[in-house]
Amino acid sequence: MSSSRTNTPYTVPGVNPADAAEVVGLLQMRLHSLNDLHLTLKHIHWNVVGPHFIAVHEMIDPQVDQVRSMTDDLAERIATLGGAPDGTPGALVDARTWNDYSIGRAEAIEHLGALDLVYTSVIKDHREAMQATETSDPVTQDMLIEQLRALELFQWFVRAHLESSGGKLSTSGATTETGAAGQAADQARSQP
Repeated sequence: MSSSRTNTPYTVPGVNPADAAEVVGLLQMRLHSLNDLHLTLKHIHWNVVGPHFIAVHEMIDPQVDQVRSMTDDLAERIATLGGAPDGTPGALVDARTWNDYSIGRAEAIEHLGALDLVYTSVIKDHREAMQATETSDPVTQDMLIEQLRALELFQWFVRAHLESSGGKLSTSGATTETGAAGQAADQARSQP
C-alpha cells in the first residue's frame, strides 16, 4: 500500500467509514495504475515508428488525455471520501505490482501488441475494484464503470490493428509485453 492516508477522518454521508477507507485504498491503486498508463501511452506516442506511425501516434494522444482525466476523477473521489490521494512518482513506484513498460523505440505493431497486454491488466484490475465497490459505494462503482467503458474502447482500438479477418488476435497467448510485441510483428510480416 502506498503512503496515502486511507484512515479517513470523515467520509460522505451514508458510507461506513471502514468501507470508505477500503474504497480509498482501492482507488489509490487505480490512481497509480492510470498514472502509469498515461505515462506509458505518452512513451508509446513518442517512440512509435514505421509505416503506421501517424495512425498510432494520433490514436494515442486522445487516450492520454482521457486517462489523465480519469486520474483526476479518482483523486477527487479519494478526497471526497476523506482520503488523501497520493500522485507522486515515488508513491507509484513503491506501490505498483507491475514492471515498467518494456518497449522502447519500435514499430507501431510492436507497441500495439505490448499495449494490448497493458490494457488487459489495467482493465482486469479496474473490474475487480468496480466489483469490490458494488455494495459499499455505488457512486464510486458508477465512476469505475464509466472509466471501464473508455478503457475497453481504447483496447478495442488497439486490438483492431492486431486482429485477423478471422477474429484471431496476434497477441493471443502472449504473457509478456516483449512476447506480445514479437508475436504482433511476426503476424504482420507474414501477411501479404
